[in-house]
Amino acid sequence: MKIALVSDAWSPQVNGVVRTLETTAATLRARGHHIEPITPDGFRTIACPTYPEIRLALGCGRAVADRLERAAPDAVHIATEGSLGWAARKWCLANNLPFTTSFHTRFPDYVAMRTGLPASWFWPILERFHRPAEAIMVATETLASELAAHGLTQTRRWSRGVDLSLFRPGRAAHPALASLPGPIQLYAGRVACEKNIEAFLASRVPGTKVVVGDGPARVPLQRRFPEARFLGALHGEALAAVYAGADVFVFPSHTDTFGLVMIEALASGVPVAAFPVPGPLDVIGGLGRGLSGRAGAQIGALRHDLDAAIIAALDADRMACAVEGRRYSWDACTDQFFTSLAPLSPPLARAA
Repeated sequence: MKIALVSDAWSPQVNGVVRTLETTAATLRARGHHIEPITPDGFRTIACPTYPEIRLALGCGRAVADRLERAAPDAVHIATEGSLGWAARKWCLANNLPFTTSFHTRFPDYVAMRTGLPASWFWPILERFHRPAEAIMVATETLASELAAHGLTQTRRWSRGVDLSLFRPGRAAHPALASLPGPIQLYAGRVACEKNIEAFLASRVPGTKVVVGDGPARVPLQRRFPEARFLGALHGEALAAVYAGADVFVFPSHTDTFGLVMIEALASGVPVAAFPVPGPLDVIGGLGRGLSGRAGAQIGALRHDLDAAIIAALDADRMACAVEGRRYSWDACTDQFFTSLAPLSPPLARAA
């Protein structure tokens, strides 16, 4: 099958959305499918206000339409609600062609945090974008319920995966963690205000707090919390080695739709501490024993008091964490994506 994948989020951005899209695309290619990515590279772009890592294509409507027409895809998936996504949506609707979308990010909440305006002001834009889609792919049932409350009921499950050959227990810890006072408390991800990293860095649990990642909040947070270790963005073996050296992974966000880093931590045998909010509830579970029932023991702790969550998570069973982490595979994730697509019937090339 030839699949057009339209996304305003793409390499060199570093986040869970990009990792999910790129890994799913690579897995589909390995299965013999052709992926036609329509991404910001190749377009004239500007930085997205308040989110400069995202580049928004300018005047891209005709170019996106031309690329879709030349590609003659069998299915169109629109992954993001940026300028490329809106252009592809317009082309599909103008040609009366089905398409699917995915809901990765609570942009109304993010924009509200940055502007001080109510999130409710921005939800109608998201509702309008996704309403014509044949299916809206979401990572969790909690997110599906949230979208249903906004009148978007055509959701399909598209979970997340983890590279189990990379994130696994028993590997050597990163040398940057050597001789640091324990317990080692780790955050990994984008360093931005919506991630609520300040709550983690302000916690009073003894030990060393380590932050992996980059973003607009890194410099001010380093100034406010000089005792924390900021390692910058790490990838591959280096990132896996930092997970391996951590005693607990702390996920302080209130706004994430899933939290890919949580399952990377679990697969590495590291328990997770977080607030009892969507995302952590969908991965760690309200009782801290996961959702699959396979772990059989504590894999983390969710508390309204983050200090209490960290302390409780330190007593979790690291082997149970790894067992729970192994249930998230990219193959299963890709199966969900592929079966949720809405093929053009007949495909555009034969319909022309």
